[in-house]
Amino acid sequence: MRFQLDHDWQGNISEPRAELGNGAKTQLLLVLCAVWILIGLVGHAPWKPLESTGISLIQSIIQDHRFIAPLADGENQIESAPLYYLTAAFSAKFFSAILPIHDGARVFNSVWLTVLLLMVGMTGRELWSQGVGRHATFIMIGTVGLMLSAHSLNHQIASFAALATGFYALALSHRRLNRATLLFGLALGLSFLSEGLAPLVILISSALCLTIFNTWRKVKFLRFMFFSILIASPLIGTWLTLLHQFYPIILDKWWLNQSHFFNFSNHFYFFRILIWYAWPALPLALLGLWRFRLQLLHQAKFQLMLTFFVITFLVLGFASPSKDINALPLLLPIVALGAGSVEQLKRDFAAALNWFAVMLFTTLGTLIWLGWIAMLYGFPAKLQERMRFLSGTYSIEFNSIAFVLALVMTLTWLTISLRAKLTKRSTVTNWAIGMTFVWGLLMTLWLPMIDHAKSYSPVFMSLKKTLPKDFTCMNSLNVGKAQSYLFKYYTNISLKPLEKSQSLNCDFYLIQDEKGSGKMTPGQEWELIWQGKRAADRKESFRLFQRSQ
Repeated sequence: MRFQLDHDWQGNISEPRAELGNGAKTQLLLVLCAVWILIGLVGHAPWKPLESTGISLIQSIIQDHRFIAPLADGENQIESAPLYYLTAAFSAKFFSAILPIHDGARVFNSVWLTVLLLMVGMTGRELWSQGVGRHATFIMIGTVGLMLSAHSLNHQIASFAALATGFYALALSHRRLNRATLLFGLALGLSFLSEGLAPLVILISSALCLTIFNTWRKVKFLRFMFFSILIASPLIGTWLTLLHQFYPIILDKWWLNQSHFFNFSNHFYFFRILIWYAWPALPLALLGLWRFRLQLLHQAKFQLMLTFFVITFLVLGFASPSKDINALPLLLPIVALGAGSVEQLKRDFAAALNWFAVMLFTTLGTLIWLGWIAMLYGFPAKLQERMRFLSGTYSIEFNSIAFVLALVMTLTWLTISLRAKLTKRSTVTNWAIGMTFVWGLLMTLWLPMIDHAKSYSPVFMSLKKTLPKDFTCMNSLNVGKAQSYLFKYYTNISLKPLEKSQSLNCDFYLIQDEKGSGKMTPGQEWELIWQGKRAADRKESFRLFQRSQ
């Protein structure tokens, strides 16, 4: 059963040049897609909080060969199913000759993101018509919430790509049942292996569509669900069987934690963040709700999008902590509905959105260039002072490669924004190109400053230099989990928290201090030998003591 990409994908992005509307060639847009995916994957340390757990799990796989149940440092239960971290660890090993572990691991995100954009584009085409898939792809690229999470070491990226595949399979099920069945089965299996009970949202959504709506209440759709579950079962069952065989206690704890996820009540949190998280998809989707209000309960595509959104919103509110990255699945139906609403934009409204995108991203790009110039040459002085305060560094080095890349992206953006013909379609493409442009500038011109402010590498490597080659262990007090994971990654030392051991039985004692709280001073038998913090951090610092007697 061959994937007919020329039908399902290229048709989404192939339009006569006269109909492009935004003046940019399809090839240029695809290049910008690649830029959006690739820039930001390498060149910086693991950042807290999104990447601290991930790098610890990848380190567990590489060093301890824990392929079935990778554990973060000091933990006795798994954070999530291992698929994403296994692929990241494989990528880290493959690129180990040229990239550090964290950079090499992030490279595999490009595969997950490619799958995501491909499935989003094909969903737009399937639900609406040829050409709308391109709208859906670039709305997703321009979405603020995805940009903040897509380039991090986090299993939600793989889960999101799998859910997008499942969403596309549901859209496809009315036309290509066999292909949709295979895709839906793979989506169920891969999403489970990425994030446990994540496939619940697509399973419940499909079951409700089957139960409630006549357009879905068909024997062939029931067969679709049955055989999809059969396809997913070996993928899910193999991992659960291995986990039960080798780590039965970990399996029991994991199942218990999965059931406890339904004790949350975070619906207001996820509703509130959508205002900025789903921009610019949200206003387009709201326009679609109004424009197609008389068809929402009668056409299969609207039934699918509304059911998927409602079920995802309810499940996330009950099952997910209040973290921005957990809201990613909500983007799928919003983007799909927003893509179909592009052609419904009124000329004045489309022009206003175009003008807003051009002005916003041109202003942001100008500020990024000014900040870089200020740090490099000292002008404007006030801006240099502010940049130094935020980054914690007093100077940066001129990087010719980063400069050339930033210059090319800037010239491309200026050419497109100045020459673009303002149309309905250019509303979404200009936003996507502008988001790629700003993200690219941040990840070239500002990356050294951002990394200097966020990286724990200088702090913990400085601490490591003060330690002797041989010592028994290191106790810790108030060191957060994220900091503890990163400490292990940089020093290869596992801390023994005082809260767990309740006794100072090690040679060294590491204390994390928080601004505004009193500093705990150990007894006279402990000598302060090191203290430090991240250069731009005003809240936390560390002190290291050595037993003197």
